[in-house]
This record gives sequence, structure tokens and C-alpha cells, in this order.
Amino acid sequence: MYATVWALLPPIIAIALALITKEVYSSLFIGILVGGVLYAVPGAGSVGAAFEGTLMHVFSDGVAGVLSDAYNVGILVFLVILGAMVCLMNKAGGSAAFGRWAANNIKTRVGAQLATVVLGVLIFIDDYFNCLTVGSVMRPLTDKHRVSRAKLAYLIDATAAPVCIIAPVSSWAAAVASYAEDGQGLMLFIRAIPYNFYALFTVVMMVGMILMKVEFGSMAKHEKNAQETGDLFSGANPYTGVEDEEKAAKGKVVDLVVPIAVLIVCCIIGMLYSGNFFLAGDEGYMNVVTAFSNSDASVGLMLGSAVGLVITMLFYLCRRVLSFKDMMDAIPEGFKAMVPAILILTFAWTLKTMTDSLGAAEFVKGVVKGSAGAFHAFLPALVFLVGCLLAFATGTSWGTFGILIPITQEVFPADNPLSIICIAACMAGAVCGDHCSPISDTTIMASAGAQCDHVNHVSTQLPYAVTCAAISFVSYILAGVLASVGIPGVIMLPVGALMVLGCLVVIKKRQAA
Repeated sequence: MYATVWALLPPIIAIALALITKEVYSSLFIGILVGGVLYAVPGAGSVGAAFEGTLMHVFSDGVAGVLSDAYNVGILVFLVILGAMVCLMNKAGGSAAFGRWAANNIKTRVGAQLATVVLGVLIFIDDYFNCLTVGSVMRPLTDKHRVSRAKLAYLIDATAAPVCIIAPVSSWAAAVASYAEDGQGLMLFIRAIPYNFYALFTVVMMVGMILMKVEFGSMAKHEKNAQETGDLFSGANPYTGVEDEEKAAKGKVVDLVVPIAVLIVCCIIGMLYSGNFFLAGDEGYMNVVTAFSNSDASVGLMLGSAVGLVITMLFYLCRRVLSFKDMMDAIPEGFKAMVPAILILTFAWTLKTMTDSLGAAEFVKGVVKGSAGAFHAFLPALVFLVGCLLAFATGTSWGTFGILIPITQEVFPADNPLSIICIAACMAGAVCGDHCSPISDTTIMASAGAQCDHVNHVSTQLPYAVTCAAISFVSYILAGVLASVGIPGVIMLPVGALMVLGCLVVIKKRQAA
């Protein structure tokens, strides 16, 4: 079963069960269990050996393995620190003060949603940081204007990965650059930005929907319930027990702005540090671009957030808005708030381990390379589609980059005009699949940031993401055809954006009729 279509069965089962049962924990675990069975049973000589092999692969190689991985632990530490900082900002009254300021300056639902988008775009350094910070800051404002939590989760998710993948100074740029050859990764990333159709079209669609006041699919029901009845969840709130309702009267907007600014600066410095920016080599100190290309996002974000937490606590002590005991109490409270996200992340990572052990990467690589010769001009669209399916099934964009970018570089020489379009299509497809997948860590973080039921977030976001994906697929077909005859494929960027807006106009007219 190694490197065959069976390798994709565990994530497909987990995704299908999550969408059918509306319960993500058991669905992920069943998918993990299926992966363990497929790995252990074919080579087992007896039922006992198959049972032992399955348990060992699931728990020793899987759960224990992902929790002993330094990169994963760094991300978990980063999440716990973010949870503690969010709790601190709430206790200090920073979030409440911002809510009061926003209530006086932002008077409409459109304004509240646009403010969420702007904040999401500004926090471009990392998708995890984006999701949790934007969610914490904007929840009071969007709740006041009766924006459903599902819509808030979509706005957060659509300004997380899609923005990070077009931001040269981000953990995602560093990840993409690390997979490219010849040390030209970051320059390749920058050249690919105009061709990253899915990410750019998602931003266009999100802003267009807000300004045109268009909703469709299951999101329309959530928004209608929120506006007409005040039911923001269209069901139960899974975060009821952990949401902090304390509103400190003496908190000011500065108690929110300063910690966020400190966290952004510290995370950037942390990533530069992990890329050896401050370490002089034989040729002196490296430049910022090279340091980001060499950075380790897990180490940089963990160290940056830890330093940011200490500075924030000292700031609150100087401001006398929180006592030392209050701040210490916020740490376990922040941890508790992150438990649902940490549990889902652990299961999602374990599921990826099962998929990797079954040879999913080799199977996909063979499919893409085998099709390259027959679909020369259509390869960007093919790479986009495969990237979507692989990221959707595995729940990881970065793993998809690692599989597809080296393949596209082997298929096309660097001077071929289709080369950069294919690399952009790989990144766009990975983000699209990640955006749609219920087992994606970014999708999970968006649900946590909005404090929205995870399955509700996935089901309401899917129609929007699929619409952008379809327009992106058509755009890559046309861009590949144009580039193959010497016409710049970047022409499809404005054409595709107009297609997105035209689609929204058609939907609004049909709803009005």
C-alpha cells in the first residue's frame, strides 16, 4: 500500500467524518487509526502482531513522535504564550478599551468587518499570531454589530495564510524559500507574488463581499441568524467555559496596542535571530532577506513571544493595571483557552505522520511528474489542483511546498516563463487546500481566534474558498497558455479579480430576484 492511492485514505476518512458528524476529535482519531492499520496490518504475521504494530505506530511513532518533535513543541509553546498574552490583555482591559474606542468610531457592520480585514493584513508576520490576536481584539466589536462568529472566523482565516503567503517578511516566506534551490528562495517567492492568484483573489473577494453585502452558502444562514435574532453561533459556543468576560475599567487602548506591537517586533527579531542575522560569518553579517530565508519559524516565534510576554508583564506592572498575582493567574487561564486548539493540532500532526508513513508524498510526486510532459501549457493549473488536493488531505501548506516546489523546478528551467507561474500555482494551491481543510492548523487557529465551532467555520468557509479556487484554476489555465506563446501570464491577475467581482454581482442579483 506504500506510495499508492491508499495513502490518502486516512485523511479522506477523517475529513469526511468531521463534516458528517460535526465532531472533529473522534473523526481525526479514526483517521489516525485507519492509517495505523494500513501501515501495520499488511506486514503482520498474526492478529496479535497487527494489533501491536497498529498501537505502536499510532501512539509511539504518531502521538509521542509529534509531541517530541522540537519544531512542533516550539509551535505549542508559542500558542500557550499567545493564549496567556490574550488573557493578560483581556484582564488589563485593553481589549475592552479597544472595544469602547471602536464602538465610538466604527458605527456599521461593514466598518467592523473592514477593520477586521485591515488588522489581519497588518499582522502579516505569522498566521498563528494573526488568528489569535485578530480574533481576541475584534470579537467585542463584531459581536456588538451582530457579525456571526462563523463570518469572523472566515475573515480571520482569509487574512491569515493568504496574506502571509504574499508577505515577503513572514514565516511562510521563510518556509517557501527553504524549499527552493540555489539559495534564491526569497527572490523566487517575491517574483511569484503577482501569480499567486488564490491568495490575491481571496482578499479581493473578501473586501468585495463586505462592501456589496453579499453572503451565500451556509454562511448566509449564520449571518441572517446573527442580524435578526442576535444568535452569533447558530448553535452552541464550544468556548463558553474559557471566554474571559472581565472588563477592567482602568484599561486603555494602549494596553492592547503596546503588547501587540511589542509581540510583532519581538517575533521579527526572533526570526532574524534564528536565521543567524546577529552572528557574523566569514563575510560579515548577513542581510535581512538572507536571515529570513534561513530562519526557523518555530524557534523565532517561540523566543520572540516569550520575550514579548515578559515585556508586556513589566509594562502592565509599571502601568499598575494588573497585580503580579493576576498576571501569574493569566498563564494557566491562557493555556486552558488553547487546549482545544492544541488537541486538534496534535491529532492533525499525527494524521500527517500516518499519511507520510504510507508514502503519500511519493504517490503525488509520481502523478505530477508523469503528467508533466502531456500537459505542458496546462501544468500551472495541474500543479494548482494537485496542491489543493494534497494540502486539503494532509492539512499542511508547508508540507505541500516541500513536495511540489522541487518537482516544478525539475520540470522547468529557471528561465522558462512557465517556471515562476508553476511555483506560484504550487503556493496558491497549498494555501487553498489548507484554507479548505478541517484538519489544517491555520483553520483550527482561526476557529480558536473567533471562538467559533470548528465544523461550522469549515462548512461556512468552504463555498467561498471553492469559488475563489475555481476562478484561480481557470486563471492558471489561461496564464499557462498565454505564457507558452510569449504573452505575460500576469495579465490574468486583473482579469481574474474582475471575474471574482463579477461573480459576486451575479450572486447578489440572483438573491435579489
